[in-house]
Amino acid sequence: MPTYAPPLRDMQFLLHEVFNATEEFNALSSHTSIDADTINAVLDEAGKFATEVTLPLNISGDTEGCTLNPATHEVSTPKGFKEAYAKFVEGGWPALSCSTEYGGQGLPHTIYQCVSEMLNSANQAWSMYPGLSHGAYAALQANGSEAQKKTYLPKLTSGVWTGTMCLTEPHCGTDLGLLRTKAEPQADGTYKITGSKIFISAGEHDMAENIVHLVLARLPDAPKGTKGISLFVVPKFLVNADGSLGARNTIYCTGLEHKMGIHGNATAQISLEGAVGTLVGEPNKGLPAMFVMMNAARLGVGCQSLGLTEIAFQNALAYAKDRLQMRALSGTKAKDKEADPIIVHPDVRRLLLTAKAYAEGARALQILCALLMDKVVDHPDAQVREESLDVVSLLTPVSKAFFTENGHIATNACMQVFGGQGYIKDNGMEQFVRDNRINMIYEGTNAVQALDLLGRKVLLNNGATLKKLGKMVEQIVKEEGVNEKMSEFIAPLGRLADQMVKFTTEIGFKAFQNRDEAGAAAVDYLRVMGHLVYGYLFARMAQTALRKIKAGSTDPFYTAKLQTARFYFAKLFPETVMLIQAVQAGARPVMDTDAALA
Repeated sequence: MPTYAPPLRDMQFLLHEVFNATEEFNALSSHTSIDADTINAVLDEAGKFATEVTLPLNISGDTEGCTLNPATHEVSTPKGFKEAYAKFVEGGWPALSCSTEYGGQGLPHTIYQCVSEMLNSANQAWSMYPGLSHGAYAALQANGSEAQKKTYLPKLTSGVWTGTMCLTEPHCGTDLGLLRTKAEPQADGTYKITGSKIFISAGEHDMAENIVHLVLARLPDAPKGTKGISLFVVPKFLVNADGSLGARNTIYCTGLEHKMGIHGNATAQISLEGAVGTLVGEPNKGLPAMFVMMNAARLGVGCQSLGLTEIAFQNALAYAKDRLQMRALSGTKAKDKEADPIIVHPDVRRLLLTAKAYAEGARALQILCALLMDKVVDHPDAQVREESLDVVSLLTPVSKAFFTENGHIATNACMQVFGGQGYIKDNGMEQFVRDNRINMIYEGTNAVQALDLLGRKVLLNNGATLKKLGKMVEQIVKEEGVNEKMSEFIAPLGRLADQMVKFTTEIGFKAFQNRDEAGAAAVDYLRVMGHLVYGYLFARMAQTALRKIKAGSTDPFYTAKLQTARFYFAKLFPETVMLIQAVQAGARPVMDTDAALA
């Protein structure tokens, strides 16, 4: 069975040494007194919960899966899941970053994101149940009526109720403009909603008293396409005026998907048969309202792949230190043993360092995005809120797509370290590969994220937000440009930053003449952007490590940081050269292929 050690030291390094999170929190309206000791204590306890409560359920949950009772439409989760969730609620974990107005603890979202990483490392399938509730909470907090907030937010905060988002239908996934679910207005102000939804994560289960479904549907005479979509809150059990649970609503699970991974999470087919719901926000404005939850989910999906990358790396590293195979090419290392441990072999180290670098880069970007989100929500300066929103909007598709693609690379690399043993279920590595694979697909495929980045976030505003990211890169280049010890990090980062402006302009010019040029370039463009952001973050981490060493620290942690950054810039960052060349080849090699694809 896989083991897991929460990466608390790395989280603390990023929070307290690289980003100075305590100072950032203290500048916010609601977190003026939070300190490093409080943050560390919360993360330490969260790590214990992950390792002691949910990790032991990961392989067994994958083996058992969820079970649907067709007669009652009820779903049983794997053995131990319900009890683990009860402990989660008892510990107050769902309330961690929720507003005190609704019974939450009011801690920064950044802390919750770190907790979420550890939960995803331990058991992604289980962590999706409470994870989706945070998205439902955010959507209702931003767009719900006062009555809806009063009814649902305290229960979602406590974790007594969980939430879902019901978007996808059998005939439409990404193209929500095609959805057919109908909402008929009633005399009492409610709506009767009828339709079918599929792929609804945590759509039915036995872990909470009630499930709050956020459902996209069409009102009568609504405009066609996405402009005619409205958002409704549809509870599994109707809620009485006094807040108690009433009759069973007519929203049912009619089937569970048989999936490649995340078997412990109930991916439900949902049927609504005149189910009672209430409108969230304005009529025909449902998609913008749901985007609050969707964007939170996209960052959450990235966090899932970060979690899997970290635990896969830890177990592959431990295996590589123990497994004996052949002798080192440079001469025997373990003279007292019949063979050397495989960690002496260069390619094994390459595989391990690839996973380590992608985990550490993702963790840095996750924390940066979370800090920006905290500023968006709670900074007293309106300009800071606006600037932070612009940058985190740019980084959200990067986080979702780059994390998950790198998670695919990393989990496969770690399985490769195990050799044939990685293909065996008991070691857990093949499950990490399977569980991560969905992350590249749901909450908008990675190609959709790439189109969102290039089309909406970059070209649509003529690169204005990209320039804000460029200023962040420019700052560290100016700070360290003459520092010889930083040159191996700063020089390639500076070159790519300079290239990015011209590169983007070239794509924009071609796309103006032929939109397929943007479609052909988008996925590669996102990976280039991902490396630019990771390069910036690795430079900041190296900068901090060098300063600590210069100040007299002999902690090997800082040496390890420099070595990982060096590997990243030397072996992974150069992918950008190939990607840029591929984009510059244009759309023709892709689109002028009717004979090849006949």
